[in-house]
Amino acid sequence: MADLGQTLLGRPPQGVSLSSRRAPLIPVYALGMAMSVFFVISYALCVLAYLLFPDMISGHAILPLLLPWFKFLSWGSFFLGFVESFLLGWFVAIVFGPLYNFFLTRNT
Repeated sequence: MADLGQTLLGRPPQGVSLSSRRAPLIPVYALGMAMSVFFVISYALCVLAYLLFPDMISGHAILPLLLPWFKFLSWGSFFLGFVESFLLGWFVAIVFGPLYNFFLTRNT
């Protein structure tokens, strides 16, 4: 009965090695959506900061480096940066997620 109580509490039963428990794989779709939304929000906040503090252009100089064809600031460029930020999140997820999952399963 003690083993059942430990299992229900989320603890491994006695005698089971902790190293036999596998870490969960990263779902690439969830990672892609999370990274994309994170980058889009970060992009929007950066553009908003640029509009509020235009003299701080040196702080915003990274956007044209990360986002090809992006220039400060027109409506077309804003929406292009929005799309590029979303795609950048998916790029990170498509590269990082499978690599992490590969090395995780290879290690155990």
